[in-house]
Amino acid sequence: MTALTLSTAGAATLRADAIVVGVAKGARGPVVAPGAEAVDTAFDGKLAAVLETLGATGAEGEVTKLPSPSGIKAPVVLAVGLGTAPEQGGAFAAETLRRAAGTASRVLAGAKKAAFSLPIEASEDAEAIAEGALLGAYAFTAYQSGDRKDAKAPLAEVALLGAKPRDKAYKAAAERALAVTEELNRARDLINTPPNGLTPEIFANLAAAAGKEHGLKVQILDEKALVKGGFGGIAGVGQGSENPPRLVKLTYTHSKDAKTLALVGKGITYDSGGISLKPAGHNETMKCDMSGAAAVFAAVIAVARLGLAVNVTGWLALAENMPSGTAIRPGDVLRMYSGKTVEVLNTDAEGRLVLADALWKASEEKPDAIVDVATLTGAMVVALGNRTFGVMSNDEAFRTAIHETAEEVGEQSWPMPLPADLRKGMDSPTADIANMGERMGGGLVAGLFLQEFVGEGITWAHLDIAGPAFHESAPFGYTPKGGTGSSVRTLVRLAERIAAGDLG
Repeated sequence: MTALTLSTAGAATLRADAIVVGVAKGARGPVVAPGAEAVDTAFDGKLAAVLETLGATGAEGEVTKLPSPSGIKAPVVLAVGLGTAPEQGGAFAAETLRRAAGTASRVLAGAKKAAFSLPIEASEDAEAIAEGALLGAYAFTAYQSGDRKDAKAPLAEVALLGAKPRDKAYKAAAERALAVTEELNRARDLINTPPNGLTPEIFANLAAAAGKEHGLKVQILDEKALVKGGFGGIAGVGQGSENPPRLVKLTYTHSKDAKTLALVGKGITYDSGGISLKPAGHNETMKCDMSGAAAVFAAVIAVARLGLAVNVTGWLALAENMPSGTAIRPGDVLRMYSGKTVEVLNTDAEGRLVLADALWKASEEKPDAIVDVATLTGAMVVALGNRTFGVMSNDEAFRTAIHETAEEVGEQSWPMPLPADLRKGMDSPTADIANMGERMGGGLVAGLFLQEFVGEGITWAHLDIAGPAFHESAPFGYTPKGGTGSSVRTLVRLAERIAAGDLG
């Protein structure tokens, strides 16, 4: 786990393996960003010129390594691009700093200590840099023997220069960055864990252990309790697997008078598609189909660590979707926990079935708001791409608030509608509703299905994170290849806003 320190040392005098500075795109070439003054002085004021000679432009994500000149104790200077320089009097955006720090952290894998001397004008900048550096220093190595020659340990320590260790705002920013990134990286670990290492039972036990460690109340319903309790969706999806389903409830209570936010996560620990089997090429990464539950789990723990003035419950709907002689079939009808019946037209539309039960159970407690998170539909990826999650809601103001919250923390999202005309496509001649509707607008159809299982009068939103939950291309910024922890930061910030009274 990467350590974080706030240092008052100067960039030239701190002992570290490397010092990270920023370079931006100016009108006439690269310009050195604030924070790099001491390093620039050591280069006789010619750092920008040296970088330009080496081909650096200051473009976002660009990295240039230089040997340090006399006068700097760190042997290496790493200049990371920040993109276009802000106008005079302006500042770099938090996400720009976050991504730059993440890029530098990734490049410095294998180093013991790096000093980050990027632009800091306020504690919010320090927090963004800390978050980026800590998230960029992530690696999943649990299943590697240690014999790989290309394997490098993550950067061991991040020293943040320009921050103020004795200032309350800066100390709080560092503590928040640590809590959020450590829990987000916990979610990444879960997402990256192979399905034989993370069954519903194992996931439930891990959640219970972490919950108890952080003072949460933990309740787990096993397969017998789910059947007895009438959870037809979760039990139905899980009945085809030798690894039975679970429903986990994590409760963080601040006070009776505080607002209550319920978070519901889809936790399909492996999704083969069931009898509606996925074709080759579409099931190799389906260990990530529990990313929603991982995000909810991580967010609730982070909220508890931060001691926020809001009550939060996290519901993890855990199951494995497998084909077998006991699996549900296309054409079967399930009676859900709400009492509604669902005709299963496609067993690969299983996420909405487990979420439906969890949503209704969460609704029984009458929370002020419910947010569900799921890798729910390929249609949402088609609509928004691999880096943006969709936001749907029965309350336009709440949908806007979540979209704005995501933007604030640097997560890409987009508000999506719930067109009433698409509901008719889920009419069933046999049951109350079918689990499939029109093919076009499939992501919206899934949202409309979930809305049927939200208690009356409860504000609800649905985050479809199918695109950004699992990154299969080359790493960028602080985003690694594999599980990303998408939506964790949005959920934590949403809880903070509710605690502060920003959302009514």
